[in-house]
This record gives sequence, C-alpha cells and structure tokens, in this order.
Amino acid sequence: MECTVSWTGALNTRSGMGFVAETGSGHIVAMDGAPDADKPEMGGQNLAARPMELLLAGTGGCTAYDVVLILRRGRHQVRGCTVKLSAERASTEPKVFTKINMHFTVTGKGVPAAAVERAIALSHEKYCSASVMLGKTAEITTSFEVVEA
Repeated sequence: MECTVSWTGALNTRSGMGFVAETGSGHIVAMDGAPDADKPEMGGQNLAARPMELLLAGTGGCTAYDVVLILRRGRHQVRGCTVKLSAERASTEPKVFTKINMHFTVTGKGVPAAAVERAIALSHEKYCSASVMLGKTAEITTSFEVVEA
C-alpha cells in the first residue's frame, strides 16, 4: 500500500497548511489545518478535513465494511449501516486518541441483534486493522441499534 502526501501551501493556494494525498489506488484526498488566530500564516483555512479526522473516518470505514461483509456473508438482509464515531485526544503532544466510541446503526429486514453484536466484535477483535492499531492508545467502546426496514 502506498500514499503520497504533498504540501500545497508553497503553491500559493488559499491555505498555508493544506495538503493533498494521492493514494496508491489513484484517489485524491484534501486535508487542511484549523485556522490559527494568533499566527494566521501558520494555520490552515478550514478548507478540508483535518488529518486526524481522516484517521477516525478511515477507522469507521474499516469497521463498517467488516460489519456489513460479515452480516451479508451470514445471509442477513442488511439495507444500511452507519457508524458514528466520537473520540477524545490526549491534552499533550503527541495528541493521540485516548477514547473512541463507535455507535453502529444497522438497518435491515429481520437482522438479529446477536448477529450485529458478533459482527462488531469480530471486526474489532480480528479484522479491522485500523481499530486494532488505535486500540493500542485508545479505549474503544461500541454500541449498536438495529432498525427494522
């Protein structure tokens, strides 16, 4: 797996702290920093997601992918899956994630709660590389609801 991240600030763009990532699969992701009121030239312009937000989003995508795949392989009629992540970070550098909560909402027809619970557990214990890595610094908790549709 590869990725190239390039600073766009030297290109006279709107943000002095903008970056563009090009993934090995050929996709482009923009990133930017938060504005810095004390030193505007050192901050971003809030034009894109922060890198740590993308790390959290990537973790959500990784685990949601697993949950849907596990449920579909179990022949459950999944019609939707969302995961809302909330995280806390350390107050000092490096400001790693210290707590992450993931709340899953699985929509489907007759999807048993036990199957959703099992899929989430398998993702976090075995399949989701991102949450396993983040679990080294953060306490990860999960919750879920199943919506009949």
